[in-house]
Amino acid sequence: MVDDRTDTMMTKAGFVALIGAPNAGKSTLMNAMVGQKVSIVTPKVQTTRSRVRGIAMHNDTQIIFVDTPGIFKPKRRLDRAMVQAAWQGAEDGDVLLLLHDCARRAVDDDTASILANLAASGRRASLVLNKIDLAPQERLLERAAELSEQYEFERVFMVSAETGNGIGDLKSWLAAQMPDSPYLFDPDDLSDMPLRLLAAETLREKLFLNLHQELPYQLTVETDHWNERDDGSAEVHLSIYVAREGHRGIILGKGGQTMRRVGTAARKELEMSLDRRIHLFAHVKYRKDWMNDSARYSIWDLDYNA
Repeated sequence: MVDDRTDTMMTKAGFVALIGAPNAGKSTLMNAMVGQKVSIVTPKVQTTRSRVRGIAMHNDTQIIFVDTPGIFKPKRRLDRAMVQAAWQGAEDGDVLLLLHDCARRAVDDDTASILANLAASGRRASLVLNKIDLAPQERLLERAAELSEQYEFERVFMVSAETGNGIGDLKSWLAAQMPDSPYLFDPDDLSDMPLRLLAAETLREKLFLNLHQELPYQLTVETDHWNERDDGSAEVHLSIYVAREGHRGIILGKGGQTMRRVGTAARKELEMSLDRRIHLFAHVKYRKDWMNDSARYSIWDLDYNA
C-alpha cells in the first residue's frame, strides 16, 4: 500500500539493487538493512531464485532493496532464468551495489565476469566488501585495489552483514542517494512478498538447511492454500515437488522424522515473523522435470525462455 503522508514533509524513496556472485551475502545484507528477515539465507550457493524486495526506512527516506539471484555461469534453464533476473534487477535500481565475499582467498571467476559486464555496460556501481569479520585486515585494502583495477567504482564500503559492522554508514550513504519522492510503500511494510510466497520460501530454506549436496536444487515448494481461520490463525498447505521419485523418501526421512523437523522449523519461523499462530501442512510430491515447467517460472517472476 502506497503511503500518502507526504503533504507536510519532504520525503525520498528509491531502489537499491544488490548483485554479486552466489553466497556473497546479498540476502544477509538486505535483512540487516531492513532490520528483520525478509529473504531466506542458507550457507548453500544459489539459494535465492527470484528477486525479493525488502523495505527499509532511514529518517524520512525509504530505501527499497532488491535482492537478486547470484550471478554465475548458467548450465540449466533455471540457471539462465535466475541470472537474467539478476541483471534485470540491476537495471531497476537507482543505486547498484556489487557485493563481494572478501573472505575468499582470491577473486572468483563469477565476480570477474560481473565486473567485465559492468565495465562493458557503462553502468555505475559501488563495491561492498562483505564478511570483513572473516578476512585478514591486510586483505581488505588489497582486495579493494584489485577489484578497482578492473572497474571504477563510485564508492567502496567494507561491512559485515552478519555482525552489522559498517551497515550504518552504508545505509546513511544510500539514503542520501535516493531521489525526492513520495513513499512507494507503506513505511510499516518490510517487504512486498505475498504471504503465500513467504510460506513457500520459508519451508524451502529449512529444506536447504537440512538436506545435503545437490538435493535442495532438485526441489521446489509451492503454497496450495492459505486459509484464514476465525480465531486469527492461518492454515497453510504446501507441496514440495521433487524431480526424482527416490527423493521423496530422503525428504520424509525415517518414519517422517526429517519432514516433521523441517515443517516445525518453518512453522515456528512463520509464527515469529507474522506474530500469529500458523497451522502448516506439507506434502512431498513427485513431478518429473519440473525445472522445465513454464508454470513454475511465472511464480518466481522468472523468464522461462531466458
